[in-house]
Amino acid sequence: MKYFLSAAVLLIVLNAQAQNLPFRMEELSAPEFITAVEKSSKTVILPIGVFEKHGPHMPLGTDLYTAREIALRAAEKEYTVVFPWYYFSQINEARHQPGTIAYSPEIIWKVLQETLDELSRNGFKKIIIINGHGGNNAFLNYFGMAQLSEKRDYALYWFQPTYDPEVIKKAEALSQHDQYAQHAGNTETSTLKAIVPDLVHPEKTGQQSGMDLDRLKNLPNVYSGIWWYARYPNHYSGDGSKASARAGELILNSVVEQFVKGIQDIKADKNVPELQNQFFKEAENPLETKQ
Repeated sequence: MKYFLSAAVLLIVLNAQAQNLPFRMEELSAPEFITAVEKSSKTVILPIGVFEKHGPHMPLGTDLYTAREIALRAAEKEYTVVFPWYYFSQINEARHQPGTIAYSPEIIWKVLQETLDELSRNGFKKIIIINGHGGNNAFLNYFGMAQLSEKRDYALYWFQPTYDPEVIKKAEALSQHDQYAQHAGNTETSTLKAIVPDLVHPEKTGQQSGMDLDRLKNLPNVYSGIWWYARYPNHYSGDGSKASARAGELILNSVVEQFVKGIQDIKADKNVPELQNQFFKEAENPLETKQ
């Protein structure tokens, strides 16, 4: 009977600890980490941002703040371990601006791959990227396809939210429609104002222009890597002067709601791991693949 009571008390203690388990990876102790891997269904979120200029009125770490805030809010609702700020990103297009940390293409590839490998080695078998930096999109698409280049024992997912037109409409009503709002315009400024209001200074937006210079209009249907600089040399696209924290909260909450559902779907997903295993098996002997 004494042993039974001790086991029961231990179970209560363990349950209590699991309830209060941190989801920020950097806050976990090594023993807690083991519990966190299981509690998260072996799922981890990797929020990716970058250090780059965001107009004259926002911090260099804007994309870092945004990606990790969405990850943390979602993990609070659906327990998932959240990796610390990750800033090894593609940002060559802003190398002319102060504060830009632009690692070489080889480094950003290797660091991301080794990060995934290490997360897998430590028990995570479903890794979710949430990207806060538009300059990563082409890189992450190719990186995701390149995961098929050799056998992996984990599945990589990239959460890509869709923006509810009604939410955007309400957000614009609280701020202002911004024709060129691609980078540091009203939408992004409003979002960050909801996260770290003290670091956002809309009164400085007029110090530089966020207009589209359209300097490659002589080359329709042609792509060049200089396209962003040709259009927005100030690394500022739009006008963040009418930003609203309330508008930012609307956008954040909408994305977080989608992300929570996305995490739940990914945890329950069997298709990606099964299809990957089938693919890797067939890739070893392509001549034996059924035609």
